[in-house]
Amino acid sequence: MSPTTDSIVQEISIKAPAARIFDALANPAERVKWWRSEGRFQITHAESDLRPGGKWIMRGTGMGDKPVTVAGVYRQVERPRLLEFTWLPDWQGDPTETVVRWDLEEEGGVTTVRLTHTGLITEASRAGHRGWPVILAALQSYVERQA
Repeated sequence: MSPTTDSIVQEISIKAPAARIFDALANPAERVKWWRSEGRFQITHAESDLRPGGKWIMRGTGMGDKPVTVAGVYRQVERPRLLEFTWLPDWQGDPTETVVRWDLEEEGGVTTVRLTHTGLITEASRAGHRGWPVILAALQSYVERQA
């Protein structure tokens, strides 16, 4: 993890086409299959209106089977290379809307996935979002198993 003053940046290489990865990120039916961390959280429901200005939501369970929800609005949708949306989680005491951006760059059947989460203005908000490496690993595992 490479935090700057208000962001988290993560990068991973996945052996799959960018279009396949984009679909796993954007399709609600696929997100519920892989967006999880064993024993920590699991998404059980997702909805998306995949267009700039369209809303999205994910619901699931967190630690201790506590219900969790995160929602937002799509800002940029450029299949298969860019997906950007606002992010508003309900598990923070004083939730602040932030921005999550996925950049996908494919070369030779391998796609570099770069996740940038900005607007994390407090240490508490950064600490509450340190699960991105787990999400990227789950995405990689899911997509590469499908290949």
